[in-house]
Amino acid sequence: MKTILILLFTFFLSISCLSQNIHVVDYESQADICVYVVDYESQCDLKVHIVDYSSQASGNEGNWYFVDYESQSDKTIYFVDYESQADICIYVVDYESQSGWKNKSKQHLLF
Repeated sequence: MKTILILLFTFFLSISCLSQNIHVVDYESQADICVYVVDYESQCDLKVHIVDYSSQASGNEGNWYFVDYESQSDKTIYFVDYESQADICIYVVDYESQSGWKNKSKQHLLF
């Protein structure tokens, strides 16, 4: 029984670590990653869909939910003015089915 509880705890912990609750900070030094929003899908590393509820933001698939407080977030981001300053470039899409990674080499930044 103890083994089952440990496995369940580990499973739920791993799911919560993959969620994408995002908080935007005011200063670059406060951020986990710097993000630049590109104009064209072909320029991005990640296609992001902004979801309406936190429960929709599970996984590292580009479904982001913006929270009001840093303590509620999984990652903090700072929007930079120039692409050269960014850790990742994103393109915002209209539908959840369109979201996902185009450059999987940067996927580790949001784990």
